[in-house]
Amino acid sequence: MPSYSEENYLKAIFHLQKGKADGVSTNALAEKLETRASSVSEMVKKLSRKELVSYKKYQGVSLSEKGRKTAVEIIRKHRLWEYFLVEKLNFSWTEVHDVAEQLEHIQSEKLVAELDKFLGFPRKDPHGDPIPDFNGNFQSVEKVVLAEVEPGQKGLCIGVRDSSMEFLEYLDKNEIALGKNIEVLEREEFDQSVLIKLEGKKLHISKIIANNLFIKTI
Repeated sequence: MPSYSEENYLKAIFHLQKGKADGVSTNALAEKLETRASSVSEMVKKLSRKELVSYKKYQGVSLSEKGRKTAVEIIRKHRLWEYFLVEKLNFSWTEVHDVAEQLEHIQSEKLVAELDKFLGFPRKDPHGDPIPDFNGNFQSVEKVVLAEVEPGQKGLCIGVRDSSMEFLEYLDKNEIALGKNIEVLEREEFDQSVLIKLEGKKLHISKIIANNLFIKTI
């Protein structure tokens, strides 16, 4: 059974490797986990001995099938707990991440299965990220970042790319939330900032914000 630290490494590798053909560099892992490269190298050796990852010089670290399965289980637990905290305990989406980071390490398969059932088998967490099912499958969702939506198009806000406290607090302040209707009115050529209509209210947002909001066009 992997330790908490080992599970955090597997989850980080999964996120960094997503959509990439090559492995993850030790420097990228060190940056994401805010630790030293030497510490990453030692952990990679440990995970490799447990057959959770493979490492090739100049090609980086990749999850084995066993490692991917473990990483997806951790992500599933994390996102289910986030959903539970928001929907059942009235946590805000700015509060749930740190608590879910602790709860994701609970090992009881029965608890996780019953939690999923109790919640009605949700497919998205409070940030719009897909919750993998019992078999580790992610439901695909057609989405684009708001920055790619053309003026005149409308859509629903269905997720965020940046789940940092600062970004989520910005969204709360401007009443931007999942399920809100958004229409792109104008895009400034100079800085690619966007004028949107949010539930009838006009709002000017920066290119950075627009690149961190996922929209499903309608």
